[in-house]
Amino acid sequence: MGITNWIVLALTHPNEFKSLVQFYVYHEQKRDITSMKEHATSGWDRESMRRCWAFLDQTSRSFSAVIKELDGDLARTICMFYLVLRGLDTIEDDMTIPDHVKQPILRSFHKHTVTPGWKYDGCGPNEKDRQLLVEYDVVVDEVNHLLPAYRQVIVDITQKMATGMADYAHKAATTGSIYLETIAEYDLYCHYVAGLVGEGLSGIFSASGKEASWLKDQLELSNSMGLLLQKTNIIRDYREDVDEQRYFWPREIWGRKEYGFSEMRDMYAPHARERAMWAQSGMVVDALRHTVDALDYLRILKNQSVFNFCAIPATMAIATLELCFMNPVMFDRNIKIRKAEAARLIMRSTNPREVAIIFCEYARKIHAKAVPTDPNYLRISIACGKIEQWREHHYPSFVELRTDASSTDTRGSTRTTLDSSDARTLIVHQEQARDAALARKRRVEEIRAGIQNGGGEKGAGGAEGALSAGGPEPGALETMMYMAAAAAVVVVCALGVIWVVLRVVGDA
Repeated sequence: MGITNWIVLALTHPNEFKSLVQFYVYHEQKRDITSMKEHATSGWDRESMRRCWAFLDQTSRSFSAVIKELDGDLARTICMFYLVLRGLDTIEDDMTIPDHVKQPILRSFHKHTVTPGWKYDGCGPNEKDRQLLVEYDVVVDEVNHLLPAYRQVIVDITQKMATGMADYAHKAATTGSIYLETIAEYDLYCHYVAGLVGEGLSGIFSASGKEASWLKDQLELSNSMGLLLQKTNIIRDYREDVDEQRYFWPREIWGRKEYGFSEMRDMYAPHARERAMWAQSGMVVDALRHTVDALDYLRILKNQSVFNFCAIPATMAIATLELCFMNPVMFDRNIKIRKAEAARLIMRSTNPREVAIIFCEYARKIHAKAVPTDPNYLRISIACGKIEQWREHHYPSFVELRTDASSTDTRGSTRTTLDSSDARTLIVHQEQARDAALARKRRVEEIRAGIQNGGGEKGAGGAEGALSAGGPEPGALETMMYMAAAAAVVVVCALGVIWVVLRVVGDA
C-alpha cells in the first residue's frame, strides 16, 4: 500500500487502519528462508530452489508467506507440492490445448514430475502460470531433492489428481456437457482438485514427524478441509468463471424450479437478483457442511506452524462465505475480504478455541443476513447451529480464560473462570455443592462403620485401607473421638498415680 492509500484508509476506516498497523508492527516473521542457517532446510543455496521460491511468490503471495513460516523442511516440501499441482492445474484449465494432446500429458504428469529435464511450452500465451511449465525442469530437480517419503506422497497425489482432471476434461470435450449435474458429481470434482490436496498435506505432515503418524489416515477430515476452501473459491469466483465459460456450480443446486434458471449466466441479470441469491444461498449451505470436519481436523494438530498453515485459510474461507452470502455484488465482480480483516484473522488464528470462536462469529453473521423467504432459510439456520453446537461442546462459552497480569510469571498465568451471567454457571455450582455434600456423607458413613466394628482389627484395617486408598482426611467428628480417647487415657493414668500414692501413704 502506498502512502496515499494509508492516509485514505486512516480517514475513512480508522479501525481498519489500526488493525493493519498492529499487524505490521506486532506480527513477527517466524523464519527467514534466505538466511545462512536455514539453507539446509530451505534450499536457498541452490539456484533451482531460489527459482522455485520465486515461482511460489508469483502464483500466490499470501499463500507463499504462510508456507515459508512452516518448520524445517516442511516449507520447502510444501512449496514443491504446491508448484507441482499448480503446473498440473494450469494444463487442465488451458482451453487452448486440444483434448487429444491434453489427455496423455495429464495422465503422465506424475511421471514427468520426476523425469529430469522435462518441461512444457504448449500452454496458451494468456495462461498466467505458463512460465512455470516452461521452466518446469527446475521443479523436477527440486522434487528429486526431497526425501523419498515426501516425494512418494507428492507423486501419488499428483497421479490421482491428474487422473480425475483428465476424466472431467475428456467428458467436457467429447460430450459437450458444460455443467456438473449433481452435488455428488460436484463433491467428486472438488475431491480431485482440492480434497486430494488435503490428503497429501496430511501425508506430508505425518512423514515429517511433526504430526501424529495416524494423521495421514484421516481421509474424511483431510478431504473436508480441501472441499471447504475449494467450494468457497468456486462461490466467490462465480462471475470470473462464468465469463470464461467455466461452470462449477452443480445444476442440482442452481437449477431448482423455484429459482427459474436454465443457464448459470442468467443469474447476473439485474431483475433476477433475489432468485440468484437463493441459488447462492444453496451453494453456501453446501459449503458450510464441511466446517465441523474442518474444526475437528484443526483440533488434532499439535505443531504450531502446521496449525497456523491450516487454520488461516480456514478462517479466511468462513469470512469469505459470510462476505458472499446475500451479497448481490458477487454477481457483478470478484469480491475479497478487506486487508484489515485478513490481518485480524491471521493474528487470531493461533489455537483451536479461538478458531472455533471465529467460525461462530461469522456463522452468526450469516444467520443474521438470512431471510425467511429464502427456500434455504431453515438449512442455513441448521448449518450455523451445528457450528455453535461444536464450539459449545468442545469449548463452552461460559468458561472464560483470563490472564493474571499480577502473576510473578513474566508471561502471566491463565486461570479459568465461569461467566456469572450464564445460567450454566449456576448448574456447575450446584453440581459442585452436591459433590461436596456426597463426599462429606461418605466420610461420615466410613467413620460410623469403623465405630460399629469396635475399633477391632477388621475395623482398623478397613479405616487404614480407606485412608491408604486415597480416602478423605479425618473430619471434625473423627478428631473429637481421638481427643476423647486421649482424655480417657490421661484420666486412667491420673487415677493410677493417685492409687499408688495412697498405697505408699497407707504403708507408711
